[in-house]
Amino acid sequence: MSQTTLLQYEAPWPVHSLDWCKSATPGQQLRPRSAFRLGIASFTENFSNRIAIIGLQDERVLVEDDFTDYPDFVTLCETHHGYPATNLQWQPASASSRGWSQNSSTTELLATTGDALRVFEYSNDDPPQVSNYVGRQPSTPGGHILALKTALSGQSKVQTQSTGAPLTNFSWNEKAPGLIVTSSIDTTCTVWNIETSTAITQLIAHDREVYDVAWLPGSTDIFVSVGADGSLRAFDLRSLEHSTILYETPAPKNVPLPSASPTSSARPPTSPLLRIAFNPSDSNYMSTFHMDGSDIQILDMRSPGQPVMELRGHHAPINALGWSSVEHPLLATAGDDCQLLLWDLASYVQGTTSPRSTSARLNSPRPDKKRVITEPVMAYTATTQITNLAWSPQIQGTAMNNGYSTVAGEWLAIASGKAIKALKV
Repeated sequence: MSQTTLLQYEAPWPVHSLDWCKSATPGQQLRPRSAFRLGIASFTENFSNRIAIIGLQDERVLVEDDFTDYPDFVTLCETHHGYPATNLQWQPASASSRGWSQNSSTTELLATTGDALRVFEYSNDDPPQVSNYVGRQPSTPGGHILALKTALSGQSKVQTQSTGAPLTNFSWNEKAPGLIVTSSIDTTCTVWNIETSTAITQLIAHDREVYDVAWLPGSTDIFVSVGADGSLRAFDLRSLEHSTILYETPAPKNVPLPSASPTSSARPPTSPLLRIAFNPSDSNYMSTFHMDGSDIQILDMRSPGQPVMELRGHHAPINALGWSSVEHPLLATAGDDCQLLLWDLASYVQGTTSPRSTSARLNSPRPDKKRVITEPVMAYTATTQITNLAWSPQIQGTAMNNGYSTVAGEWLAIASGKAIKALKV
């Protein structure tokens, strides 16, 4: 009997945002029952969107490929969200390990962005599950609650409406899990303290819409953002008078400047940057991609201005990317070509790192020419376009009562239409 390498779930609506839980229920080990939980959010063009928590109904699906008496995943709980969630994230693992999450052994936090930053409490009041593999009766989920804790929507610096403009994305700080930074279509980024439900600072980050934002790993002060103006910028909360432009999209060739008029800009058009993600094992390196682009740019904070690598494997616009969390992480990318590609960049960055300092990261140019990489280490083809992806944390193996053991490692979940597919990597 082989180990299961693919788990599936069919949602009642198209799925856009998803995230794998970062930790077990606080106080427990990261075992399959608690580790195989994902938050998912719908994307429908109305105000009736939903978010849900899904999880394993029975651990036997991890070791029995032919165990088809019921679905791999079931809905544990769900709630109304209204505006579609532009992003969804579970609290960092550091939040539960420090006992930060409401001093409760059964509560975790989940956050979303959309028309506001919302923080939800997820609680599981079930008694601890005891594995019992007599018969084929699945356990029935119950006692799972997802409740809105707070909704934050601050006054915009650049717009006059009573509440802030829609939020495009956010990043939860690993080192200080009370901090979240959001990006907005009104050109601003806002740093929130979700413990006090207050905005610490709001800054005008770009000339146009900001599409994504990410904390520098290990830092509570530095974050980067990308946006419709085609630039990638770094900000330091200790010195907000200026930002560092790490990369600007080259203007397309043979495109005339806009005609001079009171409503037009003299600036040439640029290709927006949609997403940004740090390599967790060496945060000098970041990955990004362009709107409607099929290539991934790998940037080095120590040599701003141009990519040090470019990944060319997709044949249609890219929608999502993410790094795994192991010592030598893989970069996953997915797009409209229905392809999920995994890239191993360890050999390309080995031996190129320098002592970690802010000056070295930002002001030490390197002469390396851009490397073009065209061969991923793995490819998976879905039936429809892949809109998003999420890595699991490292999950430990578990001995089971049927004589088999689950295998330790990482899983990668993708959203493709209404389907969620989780692949063992």
